[in-house]
Amino acid sequence: MRNPVGPLPSSIYWRRRVVVLCLLALVAAVVAWAVNSSGGSGGKGSGAPAGSHTPVATITAGPAPTGTHISGRPGGRDTTSGGGTGTDGGTGSGSSDGGTGSGTAGDTSGSDAGTSGTDAAGGSSSGSSGSASTAGSSGGSAGSTGGGELPAGSSLPDCAPGAVQLGLATTQNSYGPGQTPQFKLTATNTSDITCKVDFGPTKAVFTVTQATGDSHVWASDDCPKTGAYLMQVPAHGSTAYTLNWDERTSSPKCASPKGQQAGLDTTYLVTARTAGYGSKQVSFRLSAD
Repeated sequence: MRNPVGPLPSSIYWRRRVVVLCLLALVAAVVAWAVNSSGGSGGKGSGAPAGSHTPVATITAGPAPTGTHISGRPGGRDTTSGGGTGTDGGTGSGSSDGGTGSGTAGDTSGSDAGTSGTDAAGGSSSGSSGSASTAGSSGGSAGSTGGGELPAGSSLPDCAPGAVQLGLATTQNSYGPGQTPQFKLTATNTSDITCKVDFGPTKAVFTVTQATGDSHVWASDDCPKTGAYLMQVPAHGSTAYTLNWDERTSSPKCASPKGQQAGLDTTYLVTARTAGYGSKQVSFRLSAD
């Protein structure tokens, strides 16, 4: 080992041994470095610093579904035309110091602050898919669905008469004891522009008369307690306004007689008139049993 044997000088053999030893040392150093690098990283990869992590991508929820769904069976019988064809369904419920009224048919939104006899109550509330508010007169309360109640002085343009079609229906053909007659007036906007309609008791006037003799029984403008009630009517959409009648009589300009129970086992006509949009009429019956 110390004295190489071969045809070449011994210095050449020593140089070769030194080169081999250097290569072996280099390989050992590389192996040691690789082992130390992988072990010190904690299994997270050689490129990531200690304590680092990859952020989780944020997941954003999709948009919530929008739009309304109005359905239901109509009541009453549409007997006249004046602003378009009638629409079906509608609901409303109400209560006040003097009495209560409720009913269902179709899709509803919100609740109505009602009135009874010769008293009426104010106030309003709004819901996610519509709104409901007192907008009646003595003996009636009203609410609306499908659109949004607007503040007084809203800059939204009034609906053009030719762009709005009216529909009127009662929730039932006949109402027995404990059942509140409900009249649903629908305004359908056929134009491309969202606009507003005033459903206040002196603008959208509901009148109840006896079918025989046409004698006056009750009207929303006889003794109104509220003023304008502006509702938004979407472009190519509709807004429904439901009025509850407590079956009490009234007289123009709050005169007497008023507040008396309307006759039972009698057929009545309810007419809804709106300035510029015509009128609609349907019949219903109050039954004693």
